[in-house]
Amino acid sequence: MQHILEELERRREGARQGGGQKRIDAQHGRGKLTARERLDVLLDDSSFEEYDMFVEHRCTDFGMEDQKVPGDGVVTGWGTINGRLVFVFSQDFTVFGGSLSETHAEKICKIMDQAMKVGAPVIGLNDSGGARIQEGVASLGGYADVFQRNVNASGVIPQISCIMGPCAGGAVYSPAMTDFIFMVKDTSYMFVTGPEVVKTVTHEEVTAEALGGAITHTSKSGVADLAFENDVEALLELRRFFDFLPLSNREEPPILETSDPMDRVETSLDTLVPDNPNKPYDIKELIEKVVDEGEFFELQPAYAGNIVIGFGRIEGRTVGFVANQPMVLAGCLDIDSSKKAGRFVRFCDAFHIPIVTFVDVPGFLPGTDQEYNGIIKNGAKLLYAYAEATVPKVTVITRKAYGGAYDVMASKHLRGDVNFAWPQAEIAVMGPKGAVEIIFRGDRDDPEKIEARTEEYREKFANPFIAGHRGFIDDVIMPRNTRRRVARALRMLRGKELENPWKKHGNIPL
Repeated sequence: MQHILEELERRREGARQGGGQKRIDAQHGRGKLTARERLDVLLDDSSFEEYDMFVEHRCTDFGMEDQKVPGDGVVTGWGTINGRLVFVFSQDFTVFGGSLSETHAEKICKIMDQAMKVGAPVIGLNDSGGARIQEGVASLGGYADVFQRNVNASGVIPQISCIMGPCAGGAVYSPAMTDFIFMVKDTSYMFVTGPEVVKTVTHEEVTAEALGGAITHTSKSGVADLAFENDVEALLELRRFFDFLPLSNREEPPILETSDPMDRVETSLDTLVPDNPNKPYDIKELIEKVVDEGEFFELQPAYAGNIVIGFGRIEGRTVGFVANQPMVLAGCLDIDSSKKAGRFVRFCDAFHIPIVTFVDVPGFLPGTDQEYNGIIKNGAKLLYAYAEATVPKVTVITRKAYGGAYDVMASKHLRGDVNFAWPQAEIAVMGPKGAVEIIFRGDRDDPEKIEARTEEYREKFANPFIAGHRGFIDDVIMPRNTRRRVARALRMLRGKELENPWKKHGNIPL
């Protein structure tokens, strides 16, 4: 028996060493943690239960039969984050560059299958050179097996990808189908084809960082949600983020104790919106003064800044926030912001997270660039997401709500449950001056008449009362009372039940 125990420990130590000390040192030299060190930071102390530590690849080509490392380049299993169950895989770059083999994929698929059965999130720590070339189509089949599980799990359990090294070729599509993607600056990148292929095909000279680094994907492409300075920061923020999410679509998000009073009054909000309707203000100030203890976890802050999305809590319960940002493009909706917010709304709806929407939108961004690139269908994505959502929806119009953008932003017409407006809210087809210049074309050359007509239009439509008369606004509230009124509305809506007509699935305008 003793020799079996000794052999077991020897094999365990071999698996823990991965590709060996030299490659571990090289990993550290790049400013990166090893696969196991990452799990130590991410998971609660002593909570990790590993699966398949002794699995080895089955390839016998190109001398691979003599190159076998227990675990085959990925550490898989389950553990807890702040006491809550999570399944994890962490790719080990020290073993064959973290490349995905048939058995490597089988390990990932096993924990994804288990996560689906028990109803727990999956977090993938990606650090891989891609498909293992020596295995050919077997490794490609392994990727497809993972992809299928990503699709099956979508909307059932939260899926989070943390890119902590290379992620190229077919490897990028699994993270792309997960709900959230975090990246690490300078050490992680994602692209379908690398710099050398780009240079050969298009003759463009580009570095890996510029092509697919963390800054590129969080500010230009919108592929990733957040970029962090190093592995430790990324993993600690991931722990914080995890607490906003439910374990599955069968459970509610966790409720955290808070000492922040539900009826807290914020008098500073009474002066948040400037008297000049064309002057911007920071909508994030409103969000931070409404949520518990000012804690707001913003997603995609560097991408499509004209709309703000993220999670906060009210009365200790997770709430998804969507808000137009007057500081960027005057808060107009465009292609990027519609896609950004639409995907977020659909995630919240899939996982029973109420949505609070703060509206200050002058319309959709005009221009040939927007039209040629499909603002019609892309804008419809956000409209579709809000209209489809059955979770509690509370909307507050802070200033402008013009044109079709008023409809899109969780209006009463898209089954908004409770719709408030601040006293200075303007709900109309368009701004007063533009409307008057169309209605009274003949008076365009008479500034005094135009000004008088503009004031008349403003009195009639640039206020919340016309919408209130029709029941499109449930109440006009003082800004200082926004937290209390939103909190009471969410409390009232906790028992909401609403189902869409039966269908296999809708056909969202992709």
